[in-house]
Amino acid sequence: MTGFRLGTGGRIDRSRVLNFTFDGTRYSGHPGDTLASALIANGVRIMGRSFKYHRPRSVWSAWFDDPNAIFNIRLGDVHRPNCPAATTLLEDGMHARAVNSFPSAARDIKSVLDLGHRFLSAGFYYKMFMWPDWHLFEPTIRKMAGLGALEGGPLEDSHSTQRFDHCDLLVVGGGVAGLQAAATAAEAGQSVVLVDDHAELGGKAWQSPTVDGHPVADWIAEQTKRISAAGGRILTRTTAFGIYDHAMVGLCTEHGFCEQPSLTRMRPEKLIMATGALDRPLTFAQNDVPGVMSLDGAAEFAGRYGVAVGRRACVIADHGLAEQQISTLRDEGLDIDVVEPKDALPKAMGRRAVTGLQVGPHHFTCDTVLTSAGLMPIVHLWRHAGGKLDWDSNAQAFVPAAGPAWITAIGAAAGTFDLDDALAEATAVATGAARPRRKADYCARPRPAVLGTSQRQWIDFQHDVTLKDVELAARENYVSVEHLKRYTTLGMASDQGKTSNVAGLSAMAALQGKEIPEVGTTTFRPPFVPVPLELYRGHHRGELFHPLKRLCLEPQHRAADAAMGEYGGWLRPGWYGGGDADQAAAREVRMARTTAGIFDASPLGKIEVMGPDAEKFVNFIYYNTVATLKPGHIRYGFMLTESGAVYDDGVIARLDENRFVVSCSSSHVDGVVSLLENWRQDGNDPDRIFVHDTTQNWPTVTVTGPKARDIVATLNLGIDLSPEQFKHMQFRAGQFQGAPVRVARVSFTGDVSFEMSCPVAQAAALWGATIEAGAPMSAGAIGLEALSILRAEKGFLIIGKDTDGETMPHDLGFGIPRLKKKAAFVGDRGLQTQKANETNRRQLVGLAVPEGAAMLPCGAHLVSGSGETRRSVGFVTSSYDSPTLNRPIALALLSQGLATEGNAIDVYHLGEKRRARVVPTCQFDPEGERLNA
Repeated sequence: MTGFRLGTGGRIDRSRVLNFTFDGTRYSGHPGDTLASALIANGVRIMGRSFKYHRPRSVWSAWFDDPNAIFNIRLGDVHRPNCPAATTLLEDGMHARAVNSFPSAARDIKSVLDLGHRFLSAGFYYKMFMWPDWHLFEPTIRKMAGLGALEGGPLEDSHSTQRFDHCDLLVVGGGVAGLQAAATAAEAGQSVVLVDDHAELGGKAWQSPTVDGHPVADWIAEQTKRISAAGGRILTRTTAFGIYDHAMVGLCTEHGFCEQPSLTRMRPEKLIMATGALDRPLTFAQNDVPGVMSLDGAAEFAGRYGVAVGRRACVIADHGLAEQQISTLRDEGLDIDVVEPKDALPKAMGRRAVTGLQVGPHHFTCDTVLTSAGLMPIVHLWRHAGGKLDWDSNAQAFVPAAGPAWITAIGAAAGTFDLDDALAEATAVATGAARPRRKADYCARPRPAVLGTSQRQWIDFQHDVTLKDVELAARENYVSVEHLKRYTTLGMASDQGKTSNVAGLSAMAALQGKEIPEVGTTTFRPPFVPVPLELYRGHHRGELFHPLKRLCLEPQHRAADAAMGEYGGWLRPGWYGGGDADQAAAREVRMARTTAGIFDASPLGKIEVMGPDAEKFVNFIYYNTVATLKPGHIRYGFMLTESGAVYDDGVIARLDENRFVVSCSSSHVDGVVSLLENWRQDGNDPDRIFVHDTTQNWPTVTVTGPKARDIVATLNLGIDLSPEQFKHMQFRAGQFQGAPVRVARVSFTGDVSFEMSCPVAQAAALWGATIEAGAPMSAGAIGLEALSILRAEKGFLIIGKDTDGETMPHDLGFGIPRLKKKAAFVGDRGLQTQKANETNRRQLVGLAVPEGAAMLPCGAHLVSGSGETRRSVGFVTSSYDSPTLNRPIALALLSQGLATEGNAIDVYHLGEKRRARVVPTCQFDPEGERLNA
C-alpha cells in the first residue's frame, strides 16, 4: 500500500464521506473522487488483471486513457459492466469488482497463465488451435474471452434521452484553451456550446497554481461567468465521442451512475477542438508492474483529487515540460529522483508492486515509477472528420494538418503546449484572426525501443502485447501497421490504443529502420471512448419504434363500431359492425358491388411536386411517360428502384403546368418522399423543384360502386359529375361547405369511384354527409378487408404483397415503357440487364380452383415435377373467397414458361398438394363496363 490522501488540495469535498466496496473490501472516499482516485487514497495498488496473461495491473493514468482498471459496478438495483475506474465518479454505496479476475484482482487464480507466456505469443491462436479442429477449442476460448459480465438480463427498460441541437460554435474541451476560446467567441456574439467530459472544468490547469497570473479557481470561474453572461452553454460530464457525416458531432452526457445517459446529435457551424494531449508511455523492462504510471496522471491525481500515488518515486521523462509536473509533485510531499537512463535499459523491480528501479548498475529504491516519453495531441476527432496528420519531429508526435474548414484544433491538441501560447492561439482562432506565432519551443526526445532483449517490455498493457510480439510480427512479415494491429491485437483494447499505438509504431519503425511517419498510423474510428449501450437505445422502441399513424376520422370510425387494425403503418378500419371478419368483409363487398361502399382513403399519398422543372423531374421518376399528361388528368404508373424493381405504384395527377400530385401507396408515403427528395438533390437544381408531403393535410373520403355518382351528387360540390364531363382518370376541383375539395375519378375496385379530399377541418363533416347520403341507397362504410377483396376481383395489385423485391414492370404486364420510353428514368438500365430479360421470370397471374374446392393458402408454392425433382416455380400472393363471383380467387407470381392461360399447375402447402388453373388476373368485369359507367 503506497498511495495516500494529501492533507490539502484537490477539488474533492472533504466534508462528506462516501462508502464503497472493491472486490468485497470496504473503503471510503469523498464527492469529486473517481473510483481510481479513492482506491489510490486507500493505498490499493492492484486494481485489475491484464486480458491474456492475467498479470496484476494498477492505473496508468487519471482519465480516459487508462487501459488497466475496469470494473463491474452495482449501485442499488443498477448494474453496469466495464466501467473505467479512472472516469467513474464515486457514489455512496457502490460495489465494484475488477473484471477478468477471480476471486479478486489481488488474488486471481488465472494468473498461472503467465507461467506459460512463452507459448502464448502473438498469433498463437492462429496456429495452436488449427489442429486437429478449431471447434474443439472454441467453446472454452469463448468462455474465457471478454471482460465484464452483463447481469440482470436485457436492458429492456434502459434508454437514453435523445435530441438534436445546433450552434454556431462547438468547443470540445474545457481546459485553458477551450475556456478562453468559448468565452471570446460568446462575447463576439456567436452561439457557443462548450463541452467537457469532467464534472468540473479546467482540464490540466488544476496541476498548476496559476493561469495567466490568477489563481486557477478564480481564472476558471471568470471564464465560466463570461461564457454564461454572453449566452453560451456549458455541458459538463459530456464527451464528444465521434464526428459523423454532414458535420454531426455525437455528444454523450452522463447524469449519474443510476441515471441513463443522454445523446445529443449536435450540428455546429464550426468546431474548435481543444481536447488536450496525452502522456506517451516509455517502453522498458517490466514496465507493467503496478506502480509504473504516467507522470501526467500522477500530477492530475494530486492536483484534481488530492491524492499522492506513492511516497518515493523515480521519474523518467523525455521532454522539457515535465519539470513543472515534477515540481508540483514535490510540493505535495513526494520524494522524487529524476533518472536519466542514457543507453541503459531501465527495469522496474517487483512483481505485485514496484519496489525499485534498476538502470544499468544503479539501483533506485522507490514504490512508484513515473514515466513520460512526451505529449501526444488527442487527434481522434480530427481524424473522424477526415483531417490529415503531420509528424512533428520536434515534439515527436502526430499533429493536425490539412482538414475540413469547419474544424480547428487549438492548444495541446494542435501541438501548442505552452500555456501563454495556447491562450493567445485560442483568442485568435475564436475571433477569426491569424494564428499567432508560438513563443515557446517544445521538444521531446523519447529513447527508441531496445530490441532483441530477453526482458519483457510491455506496449499494450490491457492486451499483453510486448515488444517481443512486435518483433515476431515483423519476422513473420506483418510490416503493415494495420496487419500488426490485427496479428498482435495491439491497440484493440478498450482504450483503443491511446497508450499503445505510438509505442507500437515506434517499435515497428525501429525494426524496419524507418521513421515513425513512414510506418503510418492506424485508423481512428468513433466512439472516441467507450459509451454506454443505453446511449443508442432511445425512445424509438416497442410501439414507438414505428409509431402507428392515426386517422383524423378515427372517432367517427369507432362510433360506427369499426374493428381497428394496422394496415401499412396506419390504424385503419378493417370492417364495421363487429362479428366475424370474413362475414363482415363479404357483406361489405356485396354492398359495394350492389349500391356503394364508402371508405376512408386518407392514408393514400398526396405528395405535391411543383416548380419550373417539375414535369421533367416526375417524368424521370416514373417508369411511365408523364410529360404528355394534361392538366386535370391522372395517370397510373410505377416508381422503380435503380435496379429496375417495382418500388411503388399509384397515380399522378397534373394540377397545372408546373404542379403535380403524386398519390402513392399508403405504406410507402415516407419512402416515396425520401426517394423524391434524394433524386431532387441529385442531378437537379433543387431551387427549381419542390417536394411537399401533404398527405395528412388532405383527408380523403372515397365512394365506390354503382350508386357512387348519385351519392356524391347530393354533396353539392359544384362539379359536373356526368360521365361525359368527368371521365375516369380525371381530376376536378370543387367546394364543400365553403372549403376546397379535390375530386379524383380513380378506382381501386373496378367500379365507378370518386376520391374526395378536403382540409382536415372539413373531414368529419364530409364523412358524415357522405354516410348520410348513402344510407337511403343502402350504401355504407366498408373497411380494408372488403377493399382488399374488391381490388383482387379486379386483378389490381398491392406492392409488397403481389410483388417481391425482384418484380419488374413487365412481370406485371406493363412492358411498353421499357421498350419505347425515350427519356431517361429511374431504373432504366436495370430493365436492360440479363437478369431482367430472362425467360423464366415470374409473372403475375390469376388462379382458379376446381369447382367446390376451398380457396388456396396465401404463400403456397406453385411447383413443377414430383418427388426429388419437384421445385418451386412461384407462389400464391393473394387469395380470397369472392362474394361477388361466389368462388375462390387468387393472384400469384408464376414462372413465365408456365404462365399460359388455362395451364394447370400444382399447388403445394404444408405437405398438401392441390391443383389450380392459370386465369387472367382480372376476374370481374374484364371489359371495364362498370368502371366507365
